[in-house]
Amino acid sequence: MGKGRVEAFTDGVMAIIITIMVLELKVPHGEDFSALEPLWPIFLSYVLSFIYVGIYWNNLHNMFHTVQRVDGRVLWANLHLLFWLSLMPVTTAFMGENHFAPIPVAVYGVVLGLCAVAYFILVVTLHRLHSNETAFHRALGTDRKGKISVVLYIAAVLLTFVNQWIGVAIYVLVAMIWFVPDRRFERQIGK
Repeated sequence: MGKGRVEAFTDGVMAIIITIMVLELKVPHGEDFSALEPLWPIFLSYVLSFIYVGIYWNNLHNMFHTVQRVDGRVLWANLHLLFWLSLMPVTTAFMGENHFAPIPVAVYGVVLGLCAVAYFILVVTLHRLHSNETAFHRALGTDRKGKISVVLYIAAVLLTFVNQWIGVAIYVLVAMIWFVPDRRFERQIGK
């Protein structure tokens, strides 16, 4: 089965997710900078989520360039990831509208963690479909960043109940870890 339709569908879903998130941003009421002040939590939530969706899109794009084929299991694993990513607009709004209160920050982290688990499942599913000699397998390596991310999300959710800003800081840290495109796949694409 060709991979082009999976890539196109994934791109479309990612675009819709970002569109829904930006539509949640409301126009300020007023004409001076003080009108922007009540919107900062919503805007910061949006920026963080936009970065996360962009990271997933970028990594999926690079990963699928090294993939030779997909099967039904890959389609379902990809849909599983897209399901969790599709909850980003809701959890983003929940966190921003409630000014980073502990429960919304924890819920946001749970969804981030489930996105990471779904991404891991997709990687494992693709790994089973490709032999050790493929560019995908060579690029994948040990996937240390993916495993570390899941552990950090769990820690962030738990620490959010100590102080929600610890959780937010860990979400930012994980985004920073992934912000630089995953060079493992880029090196294989260049060969």
